Amino acid sequence: MVNTSLKLSLAGVLAGYVCYLAGPLAYRTLMLWGFLSSPGSENDSLFVAATLTAIADTAYCEDIHYHAPSSTLFTACEDNDETRHKWFPPLTNFDDPELAQRSRGSIHVINPKTLRSRRLRFENFDGPFITHGIDVISDTDQLDGTVAVYVFAVNHVPAPDCRKAGQTPHARSQIEIFHHVLGSSTVRHVRSVWHPLIRTPNDIFASSATSFFMTNDHRYVDHGLMRAIEDLYARAKWTDVVHVQLNSLAAPGDDATAGVHATVAVSNIHNSNGLGHGRSPREILITSCSSGVLHIGQVSPDAVSGHDSNVTIVESIEVDAISDNPSYFSDPFSSGLADDRSGFVTAGVARPMEMTLNQRERTAKDPVKVVYVKPSLTAASGTGSRTRGEQRVLFADNGSRIRTASAAVLVAIDPATHGSARAGDGDGGAQGPRKAMLFVTGFQSKNIIAVEVDL
Repeated sequence: MVNTSLKLSLAGVLAGYVCYLAGPLAYRTLMLWGFLSSPGSENDSLFVAATLTAIADTAYCEDIHYHAPSSTLFTACEDNDETRHKWFPPLTNFDDPELAQRSRGSIHVINPKTLRSRRLRFENFDGPFITHGIDVISDTDQLDGTVAVYVFAVNHVPAPDCRKAGQTPHARSQIEIFHHVLGSSTVRHVRSVWHPLIRTPNDIFASSATSFFMTNDHRYVDHGLMRAIEDLYARAKWTDVVHVQLNSLAAPGDDATAGVHATVAVSNIHNSNGLGHGRSPREILITSCSSGVLHIGQVSPDAVSGHDSNVTIVESIEVDAISDNPSYFSDPFSSGLADDRSGFVTAGVARPMEMTLNQRERTAKDPVKVVYVKPSLTAASGTGSRTRGEQRVLFADNGSRIRTASAAVLVAIDPATHGSARAGDGDGGAQGPRKAMLFVTGFQSKNIIAVEVDL
């Protein structure tokens, strides 16, 4: 009897200890996934409706980037309502590979002042093109004064054997590299890139024309128990970030594997998803999307190859929301630390537990949230520690204006255009209040939106 009582007591202590350890993690998971909020409870008034614009011809664009040197926004769009809801491997949607094979997504440039999108005409490329994450970097080899960029884009093409009898439809995703001369109406396809380590690509961080990082967002490609576990359980650190090095931009015979070398740069990370450029050329932003964590890493050379292929996580910020693609806003009107509005921006779905159920519903409304994170000046550096920084919600919507936010960027508005403000009022400098245009997009949204926000 004594032994039985002792065993029960020990079991109770162990159960209590497990609950103590798992409690905060379970609560955070339930909060992030929307289990603790009722449908329709999301605040949809965190913006001034009069300042919101839906940008035409920007349907189903998962990612958006601001190229500061040219003051231009870039995005890649699926365009087709039917394709997005019948073939999107990131959501384990493999319903119609034949339709996907005919898909012709597009690349757009957007003027952040006029809010007009311009669709670029492809050269040397005829698809299929099933869009996802992108990156944009300057072409530094132009000698004639021409301003040009490289656009890297994830392409979820159907696998070649999808059409074989008895084969389960799946993707053979690859990376496309394009070249665009600013001001022109075209974007030229340079080459495709594939490697066995490119399994479930989500987003891209380009270091140069021949070097980039990409995330694999899942280990398990199809839906099922293990896929659900790696989404919901933050300690299921089964994904990675891969570095890809190309011998050259040439691909003889359109061979996507030609001259491609790849290594794992970061392993054992939960739901590695979005990538972004940080405060310096070597700072890389990585999100663990479904656990709401923004990792800040430093890129360093490999001791053997000399390539910038290593990444060390120096800080991880727990964001109070699902965090898809991250971006960094560098405040061009800052006069010092006191009025510096620079910070990180993450966008995500506010109730992902509902989004997973209605992803094939074309008229569903998935609420969204965009969070601004200002890094803490006192945060430990180089330790891989967990921090929170200063956080606030920049934008929220119940899905009526935009569905499934997956990326957001800020473009500063000149304070001088807002008139004078009292010096030292804490809300703006002597020139006027500090504001920016926030651009938000989503992989199941029919338009990119632009809205004025306070900084």
